[in-house]
Amino acid sequence: MANNNIQYSERYYDDVYEYRHVVLPPEIAQALPKGRLLTENEWRSLGVQQSRGWVHYAIHRPEPHIMLFRRPKGYGQAPPVAPAPNAESVPAQ
Repeated sequence: MANNNIQYSERYYDDVYEYRHVVLPPEIAQALPKGRLLTENEWRSLGVQQSRGWVHYAIHRPEPHIMLFRRPKGYGQAPPVAPAPNAESVPAQ
């Protein structure tokens, strides 16, 4: 399906997750299964394009054409690495 009319929100955050919502045009929204969350393969087959890690986590019943996504905050970022000690910080023996 063409995705040129799909609208993507900016990301927003809480302490645990980053979120975004995706607004589907009516011609795509009518293909949404009723009353259940979609797997990644399902929402991608509708034409939704996002980086990895996003999960369709809730249905906004008043507006089911708005898909709600979240993923863990910092997803895909390398964990911080402690700096290697340099010669100046190693105690002499």
